[in-house]
Amino acid sequence: MAKPKKESLTFEDAFQKLESIVEHLEKGESTLEEAMKAFEKGMDLINICMAKLNDAEKRMKKLLKREDGSYQEEFME
Repeated sequence: MAKPKKESLTFEDAFQKLESIVEHLEKGESTLEEAMKAFEKGMDLINICMAKLNDAEKRMKKLLKREDGSYQEEFME
């Protein structure tokens, strides 16, 4: 089974695929081998989602960094 590439999926697409895998596994209708393959794909998708979230956090911190090197802790309304 081909691993999804981080660059080819948006966070939302990866999360939606992950939700679909979870729903499928929760039905309990898969063979052990099918369940293991789905689990592996799910873990790949989790890693993609985590990487996307980490990237977003880094971008936010960069945008919120003050000139003195400290960070603005709250968003301004």
